Amino acid sequence: MSVTKEIVTERLKTVNGPDFTGNIVDLGMVSEIFIADSKVFFSITVPAARAQEMEPLRAAAERVVKAIPGVAGAVVALTAEKKGGGMEAPVPARAAPRHVPPAPPQRPAPQAPASNGSAKRGVPGIEAIIAVASGKGGVGKSTTAVNIALGLAANGLRVGVLDADIYGPSMPRLLNIHGRPQTVDGKILKPMENYGLKVMSMGFLVDEETPMIWRGPMVMSALTQMLREVEWGRLDVLVVDMPPGTGDAQLTMAQQVPLAGAVIVSTPQDLALIDARKGLNMFKKVDVPLLGIVENMSYFLAPDTGKRYDIFGHGGARREAERLGVTFLGEVPLEMGIRESSDAGTPVVVSKPDGAEAKIYRDIASKVWDRVNEERGAAEAAVPNIVFE
Repeated sequence: MSVTKEIVTERLKTVNGPDFTGNIVDLGMVSEIFIADSKVFFSITVPAARAQEMEPLRAAAERVVKAIPGVAGAVVALTAEKKGGGMEAPVPARAAPRHVPPAPPQRPAPQAPASNGSAKRGVPGIEAIIAVASGKGGVGKSTTAVNIALGLAANGLRVGVLDADIYGPSMPRLLNIHGRPQTVDGKILKPMENYGLKVMSMGFLVDEETPMIWRGPMVMSALTQMLREVEWGRLDVLVVDMPPGTGDAQLTMAQQVPLAGAVIVSTPQDLALIDARKGLNMFKKVDVPLLGIVENMSYFLAPDTGKRYDIFGHGGARREAERLGVTFLGEVPLEMGIRESSDAGTPVVVSKPDGAEAKIYRDIASKVWDRVNEERGAAEAAVPNIVFE
């Protein structure tokens, strides 16, 4: 049985709206329904003031869709819009029944102290999560991320990779992984594997040419599922290939995921460094440790003459790191073999493990791991010890 938007819409009409005021479809709360590979994606728009209490409604919509024959999974997100953003008429609250005395006032629940880590929940089995980010696209972030991950694995660590770029997932091609992930009991996804890495990407769930035309809440819901509803097992480190830029998805990941630190990738040119600073400042504002900066496409060595050309300038990322007091992790050349091996799904760290470029990535990976351990030590030292005499 093929799943259609019409079938999904009819099932969603069985879900009551807030306060039983109708169904969520007729109330205009359901976004455009997107179906790919028997997986259903949509969001539910609710008033911003009542967003937190609408989780049972979201869960009910997810259940009825998953119960449709032929549906392999569902991603349902809540979209909370404020007045003026398409929700001018708030969903009416149900009138209180007559002749019922009001409930006694409830004592407010104690609030957790506001702190950077209070809302961050770890992922069982994963010791450290590292973000590889860039202020803009086109600087080789994904290639850098996958080679750092392979460098960490070559150095003896158990490594996973989360491709968090929903709109442009690269890991299936970079790691030459095809097919669909299996599930455990129909709920938890099993990560795909190659070259000793455990990998999860939206590219495994939809076809390569399928455009992901999603709003922010749907992206975050998908990222949350790929992070927390995957059987990662025991990992020393999970490398997250972040989307380029500093938008809602990047900020929310930085605020909600207990990142051990972030690696910023930039080219040497001034335009790229301007955007790299934005990424650095974003992580600083949410108190994510900066592990260092990688200068990608740092220089070019002509294969016939060996002459060096600084096509995008040179040393800009190193100078920026020194200016900000951030570790400079290394320079990666603009080298044809890196591009060719990436396109072929055989990154240089595994295809030419004894080559100069592979050594550069392994050295960068070692520095990254050293920085993670430094930050761990600093965090432990900052915790006061209570001594009883």
